[in-house]
Amino acid sequence: MASATKLSASLATSSAALLLGLGLVSPAASQANGVTITSYGHSALLIQGGGARVLLNPFKAVGCAAGLAEPRVGADVILASSRLLDEGAPVASGPLLVNPGSYRMAGLQLEGVAIPHDRLGGRRFGMATIWRWKQGGLDFTHLGGTAAGLRPEDRVLLGRPDVLVIGVGGGAKVYTGAEAAEVVRELQPRRVIPVQYVSGTTPAQCDQGGLQPFLDAMAGTPVQRVGRSFSLAAPLSDNTEIKVMR
Repeated sequence: MASATKLSASLATSSAALLLGLGLVSPAASQANGVTITSYGHSALLIQGGGARVLLNPFKAVGCAAGLAEPRVGADVILASSRLLDEGAPVASGPLLVNPGSYRMAGLQLEGVAIPHDRLGGRRFGMATIWRWKQGGLDFTHLGGTAAGLRPEDRVLLGRPDVLVIGVGGGAKVYTGAEAAEVVRELQPRRVIPVQYVSGTTPAQCDQGGLQPFLDAMAGTPVQRVGRSFSLAAPLSDNTEIKVMR
């Protein structure tokens, strides 16, 4: 029986690989139980899997994103934290969602919840949007653009994410490293992707810092530097790991 099971699995894998190689199955569809994530810098990530392409926070190359190549790519749905030019710029192609609400698009159920963008109840930068959805068999939470602490109802909604995307660079509208670490401890995600921090020289008119304060605040948590793109297969191991992207 075990041999028959192994043979069936091998044939299924070979058939899927053949169909993919012939172009009869898209790469996204072939990752129904996993995703590939590509970073464009700042907090812009393209998540491909489960038959969909989801782009997070496309930006104009201004402020803390100055000097970066803008993510002029196509996606089935674009999830933005806000309409600020470094988080929700109209540079990519695809339907842009920025307002809170419940949406069904590209075969995905997407939940957006309002949260203050700053530490002043939104009085300086208005409201941002938290995003939660399931893709490729993984539960995602997008906290790429807020400095506000989570409310009890937010924690109930988000549960325990498989993948948490969270800003860590500090400044007026992004968590500091210590604040982001506290959110990670609250949510206990299986994988953490830190975004919204400066690498190298800080651009003019940018109030964000680097990644290290977050890593220091998360001391003891495994860290893997995965480069510009990496893949995750579902289900994930239960421990929390930090994936640092280029």
